[in-house]
Amino acid sequence: MAGKIAGQRMAASAADAASGNVSSQGQTAGGAVEAGRAAAQPIAAQPASRKTVPGTRNVGQGVAGLLRPFHRVGRSLVLEVLGVFFLLFVLVFAPTMWRARASMMHGPDHRAFWSAAAIVAVFLYLSVTSFWRARRR
Repeated sequence: MAGKIAGQRMAASAADAASGNVSSQGQTAGGAVEAGRAAAQPIAAQPASRKTVPGTRNVGQGVAGLLRPFHRVGRSLVLEVLGVFFLLFVLVFAPTMWRARASMMHGPDHRAFWSAAAIVAVFLYLSVTSFWRARRR
């Protein structure tokens, strides 16, 4: 596209040079050719990110606006699924903690009780906060 614009400007300036006309800016035809070349260089030297199709920004904003509610719902859904996943760990380790409750302090299974209690506490906290964050959204 930039090459096409530069070619059109150079053809127009060459036509002005052949007829000996003075451009609207008060330059001679030779000066118009130089101005056409100078104007063509910045267009061709622009990075590819600047050469966008007109209207793509509006399309991007429209798609983002369309997907925004789905992002909120998806985020809440992910938080609720994580809450259920963390609750599964609580359900797996709670029976171990219950069985070892009698030897909580000095019995043979006191290490099993405290490790199960720590795991249950951490995953219960993660589950509850995940549901709480999903409810806040």
